[in-house]
Amino acid sequence: MTSYEEWNAARAADIIAANSHHEGPAVVILHALQEAFGYVPEAAIVMVADALNLSRAEVHGVFTFYHDFRPEPAGRHVLKLCRSEACQSMGGDALAAHAEKKLGVALGQTTPDGRVTLEPIYCLGLCATAPSAMLDGRVVGRLTEARLDALVAEAQQ
Repeated sequence: MTSYEEWNAARAADIIAANSHHEGPAVVILHALQEAFGYVPEAAIVMVADALNLSRAEVHGVFTFYHDFRPEPAGRHVLKLCRSEACQSMGGDALAAHAEKKLGVALGQTTPDGRVTLEPIYCLGLCATAPSAMLDGRVVGRLTEARLDALVAEAQQ
């Protein structure tokens, strides 16, 4: 389980300032904000645009291009299922449908109790051990329905 700070504009301003010196800072800053708060609210997009002298549309374009950024807080646990071609060819579609049914939410949603966010990810780099998943940053290869059920049970605790 990952714990995040509550959204705070002053803290966000500190994160933005600390990461503005990087080459191509928008992605670095968005990652740092999400690491701190668990998501990147619209207010942060505006702050990043202002700090980097970019338009809101430019920062929003970066934010929406990368699937890992989320506009709302995630659940206490994040279960990511690889949706790449290699994982799909090894049964990933059936596993994704199974996870959606088991959790009662679609990919990209959080369970009503806030415990689990189910997210698609478009490559974990585990093609040789497909299909794969990630629970709270821990990767799992050779995913089966039984292994997926164990991950879901762990996340629901």
